[in-house]
Amino acid sequence: MPDDQPGPEVIRRLEEVTGILTDLTDVLAQEEELGRVLQRSVDQLTGTVGGADMASVTVLRGDSGETVAASSKDVWKIDQDQYAAGDGPCLEAARTGQPVRTSAEQALSRWPEFARGSRTAGVESYLSYPLFLGEDFVGSLNLYSCQHHGFADFDVALVQLYVTAACAAIANARRYARAREVVDQLNQALDSRAVIDQATGIVMARSGVSAERAFAMLIRQSQNTNVKLRTIASRLVAGQSAGDQGPGPDGG
Repeated sequence: MPDDQPGPEVIRRLEEVTGILTDLTDVLAQEEELGRVLQRSVDQLTGTVGGADMASVTVLRGDSGETVAASSKDVWKIDQDQYAAGDGPCLEAARTGQPVRTSAEQALSRWPEFARGSRTAGVESYLSYPLFLGEDFVGSLNLYSCQHHGFADFDVALVQLYVTAACAAIANARRYARAREVVDQLNQALDSRAVIDQATGIVMARSGVSAERAFAMLIRQSQNTNVKLRTIASRLVAGQSAGDQGPGPDGG
């Protein structure tokens, strides 16, 4: 095999990342709740990225951090210690938009208050990669290893590939969900307008008034009874369909 061809291990790990991205896309097709999607991501990566014993997702709330997904309870404690200290690999990656890869020794010199506690928990290496899911979500994907040299250059490249593709997929899914919500709202508005127009016509026929007057009568009944206009209109249309030939909504 030529020297510039990837070895079987590289190909295997690339195929694994491709596979979990496919799984994530399938999840996005069925699941709109972002927290569950992010939880799926950390669960996937701990089984795929070599050396990743634990994983979490940090989101910035102002200048502070909050963990919104984690692979284990231990990670929550490690992240909380970092937020209490006000600095660390997760926060730095989220704030600067640059990946952070460091060993426990380097972390002790850069963030001593945080790193002492995490090392007690057995963490020897850190890899945090920035996440941007629109203006409302800025954070980082964080991997923790119990190995001294837990993350190689190839691991960083795999995480970059995963994060880039996952962020694009999540952003597209969120845009689709918003677009579908807008369409649903428009359809509801059109349905409401059609029912109100029908009810207005019924009041006009029953009371011998103009369209403006009939609509005003419906509005007044809605206000007097504290019932939505669409509900008033729907009841009137349903009554008409059932053969109710009673008076208009205000009795006139």
